[in-house]
Amino acid sequence: MTPSTTTRRERPEDPAALQALLPILYVAWSDGHLGPDELLAVRDRIRADDRLFGGDTAWAEAWLDPTHPPTPDELAEIRDRIRAASADGDRVDSLAELGLKTARALGAQLADWSEPEALAALRELEDLLGVAGGEAARALVSSPARPSLAEPGRAAAFDSAALNEFLDREHRQLRRTLLHRLATPEFRNDPETPRAEYRARVLQQLRVLAAEGYGSLSYPEEFGGRGDPAAGVAAFETLAFGDFSLLVKYGVQFGLFGGSILNLGTRRHHETFLRSVGALDLPGCYAMSETRHGSNVRDLETTATYDRKTQEFVVHTPHPLARKDWIGNAALHGRLATVFAQLLSGGRHYGVHAFLVWIRDEAGRPLPGVTIEDCGHKVGLNGVDNGRIAFDQVRISRDSLLDRFAQMSPEGVYSSPIASEGRRFFTMLGTLVAGRVSVACASLSASKTALAIAIRYADQRRQFGPEGGSERPILDYLTLQRALLPRLATTYALHFALRDLQKRFGSAREEEGPEIEVLAAGLKAIASTHNLETVQACREACGGKGYLAENRFGTLRNDTDVFTTFEGANPVLLQLVAKGLLSRYKREMGDLNVWGIVRYLADRAGTRMAELNPVVTRRTDRAHLLDPSFHDAAIRWRAEHLLSTVAARLKSRIDAGTDSFEALNECQDHVVELARAHVDLVLLERFQEAVRQAPAGLSEVLEELCALFALATMERQRGWYLESGYMESVKTKAIRAEVNRLCRSQRDRALALVDAFGIPDSLLSAPAAFVQEYPAP
Repeated sequence: MTPSTTTRRERPEDPAALQALLPILYVAWSDGHLGPDELLAVRDRIRADDRLFGGDTAWAEAWLDPTHPPTPDELAEIRDRIRAASADGDRVDSLAELGLKTARALGAQLADWSEPEALAALRELEDLLGVAGGEAARALVSSPARPSLAEPGRAAAFDSAALNEFLDREHRQLRRTLLHRLATPEFRNDPETPRAEYRARVLQQLRVLAAEGYGSLSYPEEFGGRGDPAAGVAAFETLAFGDFSLLVKYGVQFGLFGGSILNLGTRRHHETFLRSVGALDLPGCYAMSETRHGSNVRDLETTATYDRKTQEFVVHTPHPLARKDWIGNAALHGRLATVFAQLLSGGRHYGVHAFLVWIRDEAGRPLPGVTIEDCGHKVGLNGVDNGRIAFDQVRISRDSLLDRFAQMSPEGVYSSPIASEGRRFFTMLGTLVAGRVSVACASLSASKTALAIAIRYADQRRQFGPEGGSERPILDYLTLQRALLPRLATTYALHFALRDLQKRFGSAREEEGPEIEVLAAGLKAIASTHNLETVQACREACGGKGYLAENRFGTLRNDTDVFTTFEGANPVLLQLVAKGLLSRYKREMGDLNVWGIVRYLADRAGTRMAELNPVVTRRTDRAHLLDPSFHDAAIRWRAEHLLSTVAARLKSRIDAGTDSFEALNECQDHVVELARAHVDLVLLERFQEAVRQAPAGLSEVLEELCALFALATMERQRGWYLESGYMESVKTKAIRAEVNRLCRSQRDRALALVDAFGIPDSLLSAPAAFVQEYPAP
């Protein structure tokens, strides 16, 4: 017969054992996970144990009857009695200890039973419940605290303003001035603005930047500029903290269009056009891509045929798939275009060259023979007027050929200082280097913005604290640290690598050109991919807040998604990097015949890697894992090993008679991994160099962040390291544990590390990035 529930409530005459069992009874019911069989097992243990309960178990059967659970009021009364009995605040480490403490405090008569035996019996019951008794006991006696988002943040161990000064050593004043200009209301855009209005607003903002001198930074002083290509890239990188439509329109007008005139034209072109381009008095386009050929510029089908009778070139689009596609500034605003076309003269084909072609008159109407279409609504960047252009026998003057690297005489005689057609082609594509450097830097700025928003949010957003305790900032959780902090470390690595690239690009000698082309291609590919992955991780870290348009992740993703294919699709660029490595940066590195690679394979394929040290392969002590020389050795070994092995694979195929194109295609996965490994090494080298250059107090901070980058990179490639024999599993496990530890240690610095990016709050603008108070109760 089931006892009546009316017998359950504690009465003064109830046995002392009931007082001691109160914590266990409370947890048994409040846990919510104990089934009827488990409750009955606890009851049966009480019934069978004479050490504490003495056979008087009717009350136990009443309290542990699965068919008659206690009411919420009954449970609350037990909880309140336990907390009142534990008001002294002394620590308790088990439900058993808490039970005896409760019994004493409630005045139970303990003389009838042995306290050690009672404690042992209570511990067995605690074990039977299967709960963490110490944690459950401490949670039971704690009064829940109201979460507060206004609690002071954790102190950073360094000055973020000092780190910002170190990060922005080059062109610091330009960057700060432009950042604060972008933060003004005049430069704030709403992505939901109707497209026509959005485009007009972006054009007006571009006119303001041009009037303030930002458009001609890269141009020579005699044409209104500063003669500083690196300053132009710095401005582009800084604009990426604002509206990306303005950024892209800036890049098209002043970088691609103006840059093509500067770098491919001669003085007469500079004198005629550069001042007007820099002032935006002459809006223009860079018409390279075609509908069918995409990244394959060498095989473009637009033609420019020289007519000796009239001394003109005739520009023509032979069929619809040869039209120029995705051309920025084309749909509405461009008047003059740099058009890449196959040069033909006297029945001979001279390859791709650049020509200046007028496409609109001063009133904005398309000129005869020029057909222009709007590309329409895009996933992002709808403030940019992308268009398609087709030419029907459009005649242009002989002087319209941008003739720095190739000239056409009035009689139709072609000449060039560069005899090799392949080398001439890639030399003329040098304008793409500036674009790739710029896109890489803009991708980095977008990553910084996303991380600044997400880490600020995660530092103040609280949930899921310990039982009975305060909620915890979600940045305290290792899974979130894992999602954000290695990406933060990679963002710093990219920062130092790209600043070095900017400096080298701005002062490069001609012989350094091929190496810079390879570096720009690799960093653009890695930075743009890193950006998309980082934006997504940051969006998820912010939960529903991240899905609100006001918090910018949607715009960041949509506007920068195209960066993975802008200025060259990333897989193509990574192959370009590998070809450059395999040809020692020869100019022919882009030629699909890969002659430069063939000449180099014999050397590389015969290179023996250093013998692996069996001690190093399994060494796991922290001093070793944090040693910068270990980081350099491991990441360098991967890059060198991949270079040597891909060379051997290619050589074996070519020696067997396989066409070089097919040989490369068969090894394409290997080639792309080589490129990624090379960029990883570049990032580490530049990061370690920055650590050495940083002042005391900052170098220590950066050294630990650099270690996180290096070890997270190795962890990501742990399968490769295991397969290659460079590491044993005990070491890869130790690396994973050390990445966890570094994430926890960087947690307290994360807020200061993103503050060091120096993004003004008014420009960051996402509400999720700012502390929100709970309303007063």
